[in-house]
Amino acid sequence: MKLKRVTVKKNERGLLLRNGDFDRVLQPGTHWLFDGFDALRVETFAIEQTAFTHGLADYLMAKEPEVVAREFVRVDLSETQVGLRFEDGVLVELLAPATRRLYWKGLREVRVEVIDISATPELPPDLVQRLTQTQLRSRPVAGLAGVLHVQVPEHGAGVLWIDGKLDRLLPPGSHAFWKFGRNVVVDSVDLRLQALEVTGQEILTRDKVALRLNLLATWRFADVLAAFTQLQKPAEHLYRELQLGLRAAVGTRSLDELLENKAVIDEVVTAHVTARLAAFGLVLESVGVKDIVLPGEMKTILAQVVEAEKAAQANVIRRREETAATRSLLNTAKVMEGSPLAWRMKELETLERVAERIDKISVVGGLDQVLNGLVKLR
Repeated sequence: MKLKRVTVKKNERGLLLRNGDFDRVLQPGTHWLFDGFDALRVETFAIEQTAFTHGLADYLMAKEPEVVAREFVRVDLSETQVGLRFEDGVLVELLAPATRRLYWKGLREVRVEVIDISATPELPPDLVQRLTQTQLRSRPVAGLAGVLHVQVPEHGAGVLWIDGKLDRLLPPGSHAFWKFGRNVVVDSVDLRLQALEVTGQEILTRDKVALRLNLLATWRFADVLAAFTQLQKPAEHLYRELQLGLRAAVGTRSLDELLENKAVIDEVVTAHVTARLAAFGLVLESVGVKDIVLPGEMKTILAQVVEAEKAAQANVIRRREETAATRSLLNTAKVMEGSPLAWRMKELETLERVAERIDKISVVGGLDQVLNGLVKLR
């Protein structure tokens, strides 16, 4: 038996245990304890850390209600309640449903606001702002893993799923939902015009020529709820329909038909896909073939065909020019046949052409004889 001195600081509380069981809470100050035949032990707690996480917490709540009411703020939430814990007026923690906890009184003002989440999973706008705009706080809010925060952009919408069921469409803005006791998922949807490429599609034409095509389509949502109610992934469904439409357009036509009228692919694909998208809330705005890639040997054959066609066209043009030249010569001959003057002018023209190619002319008989011979008319 002996007398034991215990000092509890002003920012502390002491838990006196007698033979391992709770005896009482020691307030700040000096305490003289006489152990007698009992084993006394004092555990001190700095109450800056307001949460009391000792193993005796459940015992105190069950068997010592007066001690709890005097020393602690008690939190006892049901399965459909959450708690917002404030310290000195500042939100510091989100408490999950079924939380049972004690917080020390004395140093900080602890307050818990209880919210029933059974009626609606969505948080009110003022609470969304308090829970989500925490980046400027010196102390972050704990327990936010239980809240799903979604920011829907101005050009989009959010598809809300609760426990696997489509609930509603969320407008642009900030939204938050309780995740406790339910599975909440939000799919972000872009309502603007979107582009979808269908690349590397290898398709046989009607005459068994393998083509590789790349297609570009633009589309948008007309009814988001209808699309997500009937389709798991609307964009993937559109991709498959474009593939089928492309095969329908190419597989029923020959290579020559496709090369002569490339627009027929766009027209057939558009008609095929538009008819199948109307019931799913999707609108196809435009379709266009970006590339048609031919096999290597087919490129060589087509190059030879084009070369032969151009050579034939050149021969036709050459023959046409030769015919025109012959006809012109015939007309000239007919004119010269009945006109000595025209005949003589032709001779002089020919002589002029010959003279242009001669550097030097030797004159025999004098210049007068040459001139007289040139201008003499028959």
